[in-house]
Amino acid sequence: MTARISLALAIHNHQPVGNFGWVFAEVYDQAYRPMLEAIERHPGVRLSLHYSGPLLEWLRAERPDFIERIRAAVDRGQVELLGGGYYEPVLASLPERDRVGQLRRMSDELERTFGRRPSGAWLAERVWEPDVPTSLAVAGYRWTILDDAHFRAAAIPEEALWGPYTTEDQGRILTIFGTEQGLRYRIPFREVDEVIGYLRAHATEDGDRVGMMGDDGEKFGAWPTTWEHCWGSRRWVDRFFEALETNRSWLTTVTPSDWLAHHPPIGRVYVPTGSYAEMGAWALPPAESRDFADVLHRAQDEKRPEARWLRGAFWRNFQVKYREVNDLHKQMLRASEKVAALPDGPPKAAALDHLYQGQSNDCYWHGLFGGIYLSHMRLATFEHLIAAEDIADSVARSAGVTETGVLRDLDMDGIDEVLLATDGQVVGVKLDEGAAIGSWDLRAPRHAMTAVLRRRPEAYHETLREHERRAGSGALAGASSGDGTNGELSSIHDLVATKEAGLSGRLHYDHYERRSGLVHFLAPDATPEAFAAARALELGDFVDRPFALADLGPGRVSAVRDGRVEQEDGPRSVRVEKRLSIGGGRLDPTLDLEVSVANIDNRPFEARLGIEWATTMLGGGANPAAYHELNGSRTAHDSTLVASGVTVLGSGNTYLGVEVESAVEPVADAWIAPIETVSNSESGFERVYQGSCVLLTWPLRLGPGERTTDHVAQRAVG
Repeated sequence: MTARISLALAIHNHQPVGNFGWVFAEVYDQAYRPMLEAIERHPGVRLSLHYSGPLLEWLRAERPDFIERIRAAVDRGQVELLGGGYYEPVLASLPERDRVGQLRRMSDELERTFGRRPSGAWLAERVWEPDVPTSLAVAGYRWTILDDAHFRAAAIPEEALWGPYTTEDQGRILTIFGTEQGLRYRIPFREVDEVIGYLRAHATEDGDRVGMMGDDGEKFGAWPTTWEHCWGSRRWVDRFFEALETNRSWLTTVTPSDWLAHHPPIGRVYVPTGSYAEMGAWALPPAESRDFADVLHRAQDEKRPEARWLRGAFWRNFQVKYREVNDLHKQMLRASEKVAALPDGPPKAAALDHLYQGQSNDCYWHGLFGGIYLSHMRLATFEHLIAAEDIADSVARSAGVTETGVLRDLDMDGIDEVLLATDGQVVGVKLDEGAAIGSWDLRAPRHAMTAVLRRRPEAYHETLREHERRAGSGALAGASSGDGTNGELSSIHDLVATKEAGLSGRLHYDHYERRSGLVHFLAPDATPEAFAAARALELGDFVDRPFALADLGPGRVSAVRDGRVEQEDGPRSVRVEKRLSIGGGRLDPTLDLEVSVANIDNRPFEARLGIEWATTMLGGGANPAAYHELNGSRTAHDSTLVASGVTVLGSGNTYLGVEVESAVEPVADAWIAPIETVSNSESGFERVYQGSCVLLTWPLRLGPGERTTDHVAQRAVG
């Protein structure tokens, strides 16, 4: 009897909320359209497709014929569509109500658009926690797909991964397919004959095995070097589909739901928290991430058994690794709580839509594919969360409920922050870290002014340094290997490329979180260049140390710290008091900061006083819409400049419709420099604008008992 086996292909297609329209169009041309055309050319191949909500909405608006062609493939039984969270959230990060809401919205949309309600769910980034089955089952899903890494963590050996398993939580049952590692690493990176041979080697006489290959659709043409391999001269996908059709006597393509209709699960499994292997490494601290990857790869290369048990960090560790991820996540939870409290009706429906879009997973982590470093998507995520909270707050205000100055644990670290709010803005103040402005959200334009990312070490920075050392200092380099010319293609995880020369020279690391209203005491001879490169000597201990709350009222807060400023002959005792107040209307909110410095020592001291404002206007690449304005002249928001005699400074973004005017008293020097990171992406190492730093500075010399006060009054229009 001929040995037989089945193959279940599941292709996941996703574009994040806030991504550029031209990216949608480019990836559509490179991967999504060619794949559907190949499916149409090979009607004997059956498979599953997943399109996330943001991508479905773009296709419906921009490529409606594509939607019709998908429907035709579904109607003829060739394609099964997968559901999941509509805006591709990591379900584990959401309150249960939002998990179920996102899952049901996707099911409703697929049923409305294609006439079928999905049985299977794509799990965003395959992030699994043991209570996920309850959410999926309550929302009406029967099965999902996890990685081989999940099953290894559950003590399931690789040879037992040729069939689905059941699991449950609180009595809710769910079936899990594991995407088989050998298939995932071979498709489409190895020769077609090798893939077919691999399947033949795992076939059985009773044909009771199914190999699941679930992975990103973008790797079929949109990842670097893959278009020519998949669709160009090498025609990998068509050759693969032809081979599947040729070998149909023993190799059957199936959809997961059809397999489950005729075959029982092969066992029971309880899966611990996890994601795919690379995600676990990315969630580790930089030094540990690099060490972990080295140990894991060495164990895998040497085929050592302990490779099975090596895992990285828990996905939620991104909320520890990146303060910005935690702030975003906790703002999402705050908005969710407020939206859930709304009565049913049009305002709640609108707020829910914004909330769900603000839960799109891409900015809640960082790795090779997207993440918190992508400033345009980060700001888009904040935009929707600001809108959701604004709708909820407006309903509350109409009912006479307001929060204008309260203590709340905004970041859930066990220490209260100050929350100030008006009809036009929401401001969060982090008392225990410099009494700094951690968030400044303008409601009308839905813009997060202070959503700036800290420059920090990453494990891949050493890869960049090594790459540039090998290529020659500052040399441009493309992909290091795997160009598709030798019949095999390297995984995207193995490619090294840079988008511009000398990126390693732009690696600067901040010693504190980039918030606004921070007070610096620099050495008197500090330079703008040194400060921009995080090399300036800090004499004081006020930047990120605790301040004591002195006063809190509607729209105002004051805080004080008794600290020290270092001098050559020893430290001086210095008191800094900050008084922050907000006001104005919805379209012209104001934020005033007054900083008083008092020498409470019996000796004089000297320093350069600085008040830092780190803000974003989406100004990367010398974007002409984003600007600083000084003395009637505009420069790009990612410009570097130094000015003296400053009394008024402007900034804005004409596309966003945001303008901010800052009045400074007394007259100050202004050191302005972009905050840029160097991060890795699927297309290579790149420099990314995260915001701009304006340091307002004054030379300072105070005798015993002397005091000085500086004032920055900001008015936003938008």
